[in-house]
Amino acid sequence: MNDETSLKHKFLEDSRMSFQEVYNFAFKYQARMYRALAQEFGEERFMEVLRRLASEDGLRVGQEDGRRASCNDFAAYVSKMKDRSYFSDHVLTFEIVEETPTTFETKVTECLWAKTFREIGAADIGHALICHPDYADCQGFNPRITMQRSKTLMQGDDHCNHRWVWEE
Repeated sequence: MNDETSLKHKFLEDSRMSFQEVYNFAFKYQARMYRALAQEFGEERFMEVLRRLASEDGLRVGQEDGRRASCNDFAAYVSKMKDRSYFSDHVLTFEIVEETPTTFETKVTECLWAKTFREIGAADIGHALICHPDYADCQGFNPRITMQRSKTLMQGDDHCNHRWVWEE
């Protein structure tokens, strides 16, 4: 069938850009703008505001995910984290380190966000914008879920150690 209703709008067509090209396009320009704003308004205050706004967004996303899920318990959150999509398979490399009824831990060894922000010397911005909201996302999904992390690729470590815990 070749009628107009079966055709995709041009905005929905495949861009034929690699994931790296998409990230370069999206984040490298954005990071330069953030760096200029940080210099204009003061680095410390700007980063504080960026972390707060990104966390508010992470909380909102977690809440939306929790509402859409059939239930918002720990198993549902872990299932969401384990769900490998075409997108995540191309921007992250990770392995599951631990999985119990109350704990889920992953080790991320490749992250396209970290690669992109580090290449332009904007890891601090990337951490505030991309990594920091992870704490709020799980809380939005269910306030009994907390995330612990002591290492990130974004900050120069050899991996990220995400650990989510279900608080009784």
